[in-house]
Amino acid sequence: MKKDYHIAVVGATGAVGSEFLRVLERRNFPVASLRALSSARSAGKQVQFRGESIAVGELGQGSFEKVDIAFFSAGGEVSRTFAPSACGAGAVMIDNSSAFRMEPTVPLVIPEINGEDVRQHRGIIANPNCTTAIALMAIYPLHRAFGVRRVFAASYQAVSGSGARAMDELKEQVTAGQDQPARPRVYPHPIAFNVLPHVDTFLADGYTKEEMKMQNEGRKIMHLPDFRASVTCVRVPVYRAHSVAVNAEFERKVSVEQAREVLAKAPGIELVDEPHNNRYPMPLRVAGKDNCEVGRVRLDCALENGLAFWVSGDQLLKGAALNAVQIAELL
Repeated sequence: MKKDYHIAVVGATGAVGSEFLRVLERRNFPVASLRALSSARSAGKQVQFRGESIAVGELGQGSFEKVDIAFFSAGGEVSRTFAPSACGAGAVMIDNSSAFRMEPTVPLVIPEINGEDVRQHRGIIANPNCTTAIALMAIYPLHRAFGVRRVFAASYQAVSGSGARAMDELKEQVTAGQDQPARPRVYPHPIAFNVLPHVDTFLADGYTKEEMKMQNEGRKIMHLPDFRASVTCVRVPVYRAHSVAVNAEFERKVSVEQAREVLAKAPGIELVDEPHNNRYPMPLRVAGKDNCEVGRVRLDCALENGLAFWVSGDQLLKGAALNAVQIAELL
C-alpha cells in the first residue's frame, strides 16, 4: 500500500527552500502534510503548495513531531543545531548544507551515482555541494567507462548559489549600470559586469574550502579514495545555473566518439554538443531544467588519455532541491 509522508522544509522561504516545495509538487511526491519552517524573521509568511497557502512556522526544537522526512536548507549552523531534535523525533533528515557531508556515518548521495548508499543512513543523508553534483553528473559515467584519475576544473557559479539576497544584489547593480554600481552587500566587490573568486575560507595551501569540495566529496560519492581534483571556483554575473569547465585524465585510452556515446546514455544528463551549430550547454538553457547538459567534448591536448568538456546545470535543482527530493524518493 502506498504511504504518504509528513514533510518538513527548513528554510522554506529561501531560494532552495522554495524549490523544495515546487519540486515536491511537480514530482507528485506522496505528501500527507507539509510543515514550512524558518527563522523568527520569516515566520508568519505564506508559502504556496498544491494550490494552498501554508503559514511558515518558526523553527524550534519541537518542530519535528510526527515528521517523516525533514529537508534542511538553512545553513550548516542550523543543521547542526536541529539535527538531534529532528532525528530524535524519528524524522530522516536530508541536509543541503556542508555540516555532515564528510561524516563517515552520513551517506553523501547523488542518486544516479551512489543511490544504494541511502540504505546506510542513520537518520541523516547529506546533499553534495552544488558544483560537485553538476560536475560529477558528467565525470562519473566517464569514470565507469574509462577510470578517472584526476581532473582540473574551473567553475562559473551563478549568484543564486549565495541565496535570494545575492540575486537581488545582481539585479540592483545591473539596473544601476556600470558607471554607478550599487553598493555590494553580499559580496566584497560588485558582481555585475565582473567576476569574483569564490571566496569562503582560505586553507593553508591557498585553496578555499569550496574549491576542495569536488575532490573530497567526489572521493566519497564515487567510492574513489585516490581521486584528485584541482579546482578554481569563480562567481559570475549569472542569476541561475552553474557551469564547470573540466579537464579529466583517465586510466584507459578514450576517444571523443566513445565519450559522447557514454554521455548520451547517462541518466540525468543530456549531450548538447554541436558547436558548429552554436549548440552547447549554457546557463540560460538549463535554468529551471532537471537534467544537466554536457558539451564541447574534445580530446585534451595536454593530458594523457584526457578529455575536456563543459557542463551546465541548475544548482537550485540538481545542485540542491531536486537531488534532495530524489533522495527522498529512494527512501
